[in-house]
Amino acid sequence: MDRLNTLISRHLWLQYVLSVLAASALVLLLFPGRSPASVLVRVAFSALGGIAVLTAMRRKEKRAAGSTDGLITLDRRLRRGEVPTAPEERQAMRDLVEQRLHRSRHRVAAAVFLAVLLTAVVVLTALTAGARQTVGFGVFSAVFLGWLVVHGNLQHRRLRTMREALTTGAPQESRR
Repeated sequence: MDRLNTLISRHLWLQYVLSVLAASALVLLLFPGRSPASVLVRVAFSALGGIAVLTAMRRKEKRAAGSTDGLITLDRRLRRGEVPTAPEERQAMRDLVEQRLHRSRHRVAAAVFLAVLLTAVVVLTALTAGARQTVGFGVFSAVFLGWLVVHGNLQHRRLRTMREALTTGAPQESRR
């Protein structure tokens, strides 16, 4: 899994292709009468906005880490809870952690807004479409929000633990 994470982190185009394919498969599952080519094109153009945001975030994180490989190394250490020992790596990790904590400061409000938005989509789908689409959007919304909350809390805990370890100077192992 670590090699897959590294490969996807290194190649932004691979993230784009995988996300377009997954989203296209989901749309085709929910709306089986659609043309696969039209769904693929529509999803590909829709995903460009997300890629633009991701690229801007990665550019800022690469500035903090120094390079793409440095960012991948720091991200791997952050996931494992390994505190860097070299002073320049510690400073890069400190900058990365502070940047991510700052960026996630409104995560609870964003999750509540997303829950309200997805609930509205499910309700409107129930009023305007069939049972298949309603159940599909409902399951997707529940799974996505559950994953978002669990994964977001895990990441936030890792960031707080790493910030504490970098502040005190004592290497600590993060809980998974």
